[in-house]
Amino acid sequence: MPYESLALSGRVALVTGGSRGIGRAIVEMLARRGAAVAFSYREREDAAHDLVRMLTAAGARAWAGPCDVADQAQVQRLVADASAALGPVDILVNNAGVARDGYLMMMDRAEWDAVLRPNLDGAFFCTRAVVRGMLVRKWGRVISLTSPSAVAGLPGQANYAASKGGLIGLTRTLSRELAPNGVLVNAVMPGLIETDMTAAIPEATRAAHVRNVPVGRLGTAAEVAELVAFLCSDAAAYVTGQVIGVDGGLV
Repeated sequence: MPYESLALSGRVALVTGGSRGIGRAIVEMLARRGAAVAFSYREREDAAHDLVRMLTAAGARAWAGPCDVADQAQVQRLVADASAALGPVDILVNNAGVARDGYLMMMDRAEWDAVLRPNLDGAFFCTRAVVRGMLVRKWGRVISLTSPSAVAGLPGQANYAASKGGLIGLTRTLSRELAPNGVLVNAVMPGLIETDMTAAIPEATRAAHVRNVPVGRLGTAAEVAELVAFLCSDAAAYVTGQVIGVDGGLV
C-alpha cells in the first residue's frame, strides 16, 4: 500500500447491511485495506455467504450474520458473535437502512416506525453495543451513512429524511462525547449511486436527476467505499463530527 496511514491491518470492522450495494462495496474495500470484516444481512443469506467465501479466498478474514438492526437483542447477539469470530470491533459502519416513501397525510405510525426504527434506532443500538470497547481501547471509528434528503428534504420522504437527519445529529453529538477517548464519529452522505436497487429507476427519472448533478453522472458504490475507508484509517485521525457528501456536488 502506498500510504501506511490508510491501511487497516489489525482492525476489526462491522458493517451493517453488507451483502449488497453500497454496503457490499464497503465490506470489500475495508477487507482490501487489511481489516477483518464482519457484516450483517437481513434476507440475502446466500449472497452474504458467497461474499464471505470470496473474501476468504482472497486471504481476508470475514464473517457474516443475520440481524434486524431495529431489534436491540439481535444487535447485541450480532456484536457478540462477530467479536467471537474476529475479535473486538474497532470500526462500525452503520449502513443498514430502508425507505418506505409516502406523503405525510397518508402515512400512519406503522409506516413511520418501519423507517425510523432500522435507520435511526438501529444506528443507536449498534453504536451503543460496540462503543464501550472502543473507549476502553482508546481507538475507534463510527461511520453512519446518511442522505441528501436529510438536509434538502424531498416530498414523500418525511420518515426517511427524519431518520437520516437524526443520524447527522447523532454523529455530531457523539463526535464530541467520544473524541477525548480516541473514538471518531463521522457521516457519509451518498447521492444517487449506481447499485442493483437504483438500476430499477426509470431511465427518464435517472436522466432528470443527472441533469441536477454538476459532475453529470451517478456515483459508484466504490467511490462511497473509498471515503468510508479513509475515515476509518489513521489518515483521518483529525476528522470527526463531519458529514461528507459523495454526491457529485448535488448538495
